[in-house]
Amino acid sequence: MDHFACPACEVSSRSRFEEIEEGVAAGADVKSVGGDACADANSHRRRAVLVGTAGATGIGGLAVARGTRRLTDGGTDGDTQAVTDDPPPKPTDNPTLIAHRGFAGENPENTLTAARAATREKGPGGRADFVEFDVVATSEGDVVVFHDDELAGRDGDGSGVTDVDGVVWETDTETVTSAAVLGTEETVPRLNEMLAAIPTDVGVNVELKNPGNGSLRFGEKLSEGDLEAQKSIWSPFVDRVLAALDATDHEVLLSSFYEAAVAVAAERSTYPVAPILWDSVEDGISIAERYDTAAVHPPAEMVQRTPFFDDSRFSGTDIVEAARSDGRAVNVWTVETWYQAERLIEAGVDGLIADYSTLLSA
Repeated sequence: MDHFACPACEVSSRSRFEEIEEGVAAGADVKSVGGDACADANSHRRRAVLVGTAGATGIGGLAVARGTRRLTDGGTDGDTQAVTDDPPPKPTDNPTLIAHRGFAGENPENTLTAARAATREKGPGGRADFVEFDVVATSEGDVVVFHDDELAGRDGDGSGVTDVDGVVWETDTETVTSAAVLGTEETVPRLNEMLAAIPTDVGVNVELKNPGNGSLRFGEKLSEGDLEAQKSIWSPFVDRVLAALDATDHEVLLSSFYEAAVAVAAERSTYPVAPILWDSVEDGISIAERYDTAAVHPPAEMVQRTPFFDDSRFSGTDIVEAARSDGRAVNVWTVETWYQAERLIEAGVDGLIADYSTLLSA
């Protein structure tokens, strides 16, 4: 994941994972599996989020862990949250398999082919419970499925995603949707095309990536004034996304690194939402509490009781324990090997946002 354009992807879990796996490989065969629009909330229908939690309680179709609240405050302004000495969360019995960009390790990411491959009944591995994909705006305001700001020329190492230059939101829709993805015959799809390609018995995790603006506040817990200003940027775009989702029968989960995007989605619909966490467990939990989110999406390095945990950055609050005690699912990104998957499941995460379909045992 070391050549994705967003800040979270640039400092991805790959370097940590490779370091761990090299050590484990010295005594065991730990291998990558890569080779083996409306402001009225009532107008937007609520979907159930499928999560596989040990000891889960079904609430209106939303299966999440319920327990006694352990947090002492809202996690604001960098305060460390105390937790009890309760036993750690139990391993997840039936983790949700979320196809990251349509299992990007196996398929051309964020394309119709990827969506179809991730949801076919007989594939190389497990069928996705959810397909995760990113949405951005073109210069004409149309919603397309794409990850980066630039159509070509990714930040960091690696080649560009398409054969066309330009910033997505500064480029007309026809040019964007004609761009070939990763040297294949696949092109950038519109949101409605992506939804049509995914069977309705498979959920969709729609990541709100960019509404067409270069002044977004990434991974921050915002002040009231900044939040209102940022929400005004996101609102028209989120409305268009919601309108497309309302026309489908999928289970829906909306997620974003941007608090304002989560806020608008939560205020203008009753679809479940999830903040994607970046550099602060406490801020992520505070955002989740503020909007009563169904889930949180931390990076693997944030999950305690795993070899990947980065205690230099995330010591203090246990994200899995805190989310579980507050009734939220924990879907972790981005998982690339069976070894990562097993350790994260043992630590109690509910869902794996994965690049490969072959991570879970049959």
